[in-house]
Amino acid sequence: MPSTLYQASVPVHVRQLNALAAIIDKANAYCAERKIDPAALLQARLYPDMFPLVRQVQSACNHAERGAARLAGLEPPAHADKEASFDDLKVRIADAISFVKAVDPKTMDGAENREITYPVGQRTETRTCTDYLCNFSLPNFYFHVTTAYAILRHNGLPIGKGDFMGG
Repeated sequence: MPSTLYQASVPVHVRQLNALAAIIDKANAYCAERKIDPAALLQARLYPDMFPLVRQVQSACNHAERGAARLAGLEPPAHADKEASFDDLKVRIADAISFVKAVDPKTMDGAENREITYPVGQRTETRTCTDYLCNFSLPNFYFHVTTAYAILRHNGLPIGKGDFMGG
């Protein structure tokens, strides 16, 4: 039976990232249909001091990959964060999905109380794997996925809760 940590992370990341990819497809089509410069949505923000859509998607992918990697005792992948188009974002999401799907559930078995130390800005934090997943990794992942959704919805993309939840 797969680890509880695995079930609470990898399938969640895969489902939400697939939903995010579908929303990105809809945003791309929306721009084409309405003759909107894609950069208008890619650089859109909910508020001036918040990240734009591109960075929200990059951050969601980072949290999925880093979360799965750290829970499995692996080194998270690094990215240049150079995505500049909807197609670039789709590749980034697909890469994140491939990475998290490749994590062996057995690497998380029994790791609930294992401590991990990870960077948070200029400092580091140490938590158990369970605490990391529940109180850092998943909340951050959902924040960025939700904010990406909200940016697009705010800019008129006709999406709803079903789009956010995915299949």
